Amino acid sequence: MAESYLLAIDQGTTNTKVIIVNSLGKDIAQAAKPVEIKFPKPAWVEQDALQIWQSVREALDDCLAKAEVPIKALGISNQRESVLIWERKTGKPLGPVITWQCRRSSAFCEALERKNLADFLHKRTGLTIDPLFSASKARWLLDNVQDGQSLAEAGDICIGTVDSWLLYKLTGNKAHKTDVTNASRTQLFNLETLTWDDELLGIFGIPRAALPDVLASSASFGETVQLGKLAAGTPIAGMIGDSHGALFGQAGFAQGSVKATYGTGSSLMTPTPQLISSSSGLSSTIAWGQGSGVRYALEGNISSTGAAIAWLVDLLGLESPKILTELAQTVASSEGVSFVPAFVGLGAPYWKDKARGNISGLTRGSSRAHMARAGLESIAFQIKDVFDLMAAEARTDLSQLLADGGGSSSDFLMQLQADTLGIPVLRNRSEHLSALGAAYLAGLELGIYKSLEAIAALPRQLDRFEPQSSEATRNDAYDIWQLAIRRTLFET
Repeated sequence: MAESYLLAIDQGTTNTKVIIVNSLGKDIAQAAKPVEIKFPKPAWVEQDALQIWQSVREALDDCLAKAEVPIKALGISNQRESVLIWERKTGKPLGPVITWQCRRSSAFCEALERKNLADFLHKRTGLTIDPLFSASKARWLLDNVQDGQSLAEAGDICIGTVDSWLLYKLTGNKAHKTDVTNASRTQLFNLETLTWDDELLGIFGIPRAALPDVLASSASFGETVQLGKLAAGTPIAGMIGDSHGALFGQAGFAQGSVKATYGTGSSLMTPTPQLISSSSGLSSTIAWGQGSGVRYALEGNISSTGAAIAWLVDLLGLESPKILTELAQTVASSEGVSFVPAFVGLGAPYWKDKARGNISGLTRGSSRAHMARAGLESIAFQIKDVFDLMAAEARTDLSQLLADGGGSSSDFLMQLQADTLGIPVLRNRSEHLSALGAAYLAGLELGIYKSLEAIAALPRQLDRFEPQSSEATRNDAYDIWQLAIRRTLFET
């Protein structure tokens, strides 16, 4: 395989990363810029679209300055479900980016519940009614922008997730497109017909004229304009939601593959041979799209994992998550202390929007170390909540867990996860699997990779964590967690 160079943008909740890799998936250069998050009201979470774009511009220039190589194509991965609207002609944002964590559309979602639309929406979109998904947020934006509805109906404004916003800017305010994975998380996309659905658009009152065109994840989305060190005419050939991108970057193509991305929140995803309508609180979704077809998946979204650790670091007056992990290792167990980090409700498999955080099991002997350990255990236990249901719904043997994301850098957490699940955990050493997945998709479109098998054959560095605790110890700890979950749900 002749060496080619691919660039990928991974626009995440807390930072923007840009990477350059060669055709073997090896890092050539990388750069990152932080992104500000605002909390204007309790459970409201938003960002500034222009600040996100500025972070992309700066990370692009920094990365390209480190490696002066010809870029064959560009891919984009992005924080999913976050949504914004902007003027089509000027590109001016008409409000904030309402992030996936934001609960401001809870009242609208409750109204949908009262209309008994939950079963219909779940069957059509694979998603439960929850403020997490984009449609209710888009509805809020249209209701809170002057003449928002009429402007949208006339096609004078664009409604899009972060991927479509970045594409629009990269192409000089021309292309308004998204891919099937991001579309599948809006609650406006029909998973069977693979189109925007008129009945869904009617329920949320979203005009089709304002929505992006939907393409496969590996497709010709447009070409860049000159942007600093990024050359004009660079093909944008891959777009995918970050969780889906991580699965693709892991080469989790075969049935039975399951990955967990440890970020601000966490996502478990496993590909399925056909569309499975989950009955247990998981989401049906699209893993990726290629050509005219898609690969379906089951997913479980957990709202607060890395966010829980960041909160505990502040609460305990520590310097970093690394110090918190070291503190947690000074005790052999949490001694019954449980921490349920339901800061913005509970996601999969419970989907309780009004649930709030809960610390239980405290005694006079409880210490900061026990709290630190309970925080890390809350991540492992939330993953297990979803993993066990996913194994049952997928009806296949999930014999190991592929791990990625910032939280996976902790050996202690990965060992804790292996002990909690009772199966091996394989950590990919790449720090940017989502971006790598987007790069692979771009390379697939340009023929750099001839097939998924060619991508799966690329070298990967993995760390393996085998379970070490006994089944009895594992079950006892998980029983205490489930009691804490029941307490939290009882208080909802």
